Amino acid sequence: MTVNEINTDKNQSVDIDTIILTQSEIRRLLPMRVCMDLIAQALTSLARGESLNPLRSMIKLPKERGTFVLMPGMSGSPDALGLKVLAVFPGNRNTPYDAHQGLVMLFDTEYGIPIAILDASEVTAIRTAAVSGVATELLAREDSTELAILGSGVQARTHLEAMLESRSFQRVRVYSPTEANRRNFAERESERHGITVEAAPSSEDAVRGADVICTVTPAKEIALKDSWISPGTHINAVGGADRLSRELDTDAVVHSSLFVDLRESALNEAGDFLIPKDEGVIDDTHIMGEIGEILLGDVTGRENEEDITLFKSLGLAVEDLVSAHYILERARAEGVGISVPLGGLSH
Repeated sequence: MTVNEINTDKNQSVDIDTIILTQSEIRRLLPMRVCMDLIAQALTSLARGESLNPLRSMIKLPKERGTFVLMPGMSGSPDALGLKVLAVFPGNRNTPYDAHQGLVMLFDTEYGIPIAILDASEVTAIRTAAVSGVATELLAREDSTELAILGSGVQARTHLEAMLESRSFQRVRVYSPTEANRRNFAERESERHGITVEAAPSSEDAVRGADVICTVTPAKEIALKDSWISPGTHINAVGGADRLSRELDTDAVVHSSLFVDLRESALNEAGDFLIPKDEGVIDDTHIMGEIGEILLGDVTGRENEEDITLFKSLGLAVEDLVSAHYILERARAEGVGISVPLGGLSH
């Protein structure tokens, strides 16, 4: 007997096989604009208290090889239950493999049966940039035309895509410490998007005069200094994902209006916020609000053209789950993926 043959008390057949989806399939099934709309819905639901998103659990591996991360959650809109299991190996940046390896798993909310297993690298790449895209639509000046990206890896690629969905940028600059990497990124993405992406010789050269800045670096050292940032800039700080890592110097955070995806996560995990807090120059009230609260109209975002707005992204399980839920629906509709019966039977 398979899961497909289980009968409910109502004598109705239950068709709940598990769909396995690869990186290339996910990339095709989840367009950036669609993901941004899903993320806005998920963060609004979270702000209403309709979703469950506990703090992630992390295990630091010996010899600084990497971090093993568990991110469970439940989305209220759409109804999605599951978790992401992630192995973050920074050393992969010099190999063919993404630094983020893992799985996103969805479970049926009526029977608890596993219904999907997805490559986490691509889900993470798209949805992380999509969150920054939503934040940029809410917080960046409408007349923003210059974009700077610090970093040239996977997140730089997807963030450029999300930023182009958010605003009509006319000039894009990228900086990465390795000259070949930033030049290759500039050439590849210029051709991909039909725009000119410039490879800047330094971080400062990249961000001077930029209206929007995305920091998507390994966060091993400060990438963005306050003295480089122009009034009215919006910043998406993405690279640091624990309380000891940061990309912005203290003054940059102090002089910014800070917004987050979830307060609880920021108060426990955001080094860009916690390090200045430990220095005694800001406190918890420096967090102006969550992106979901702005979407609900409970919190004001940018207040004037001179504000420097900062979105500190940490990434939430509900963002992965709503993305995976949509991907699964598309996969079922198009007959994509490998289908296997994994639900455990009672006899």
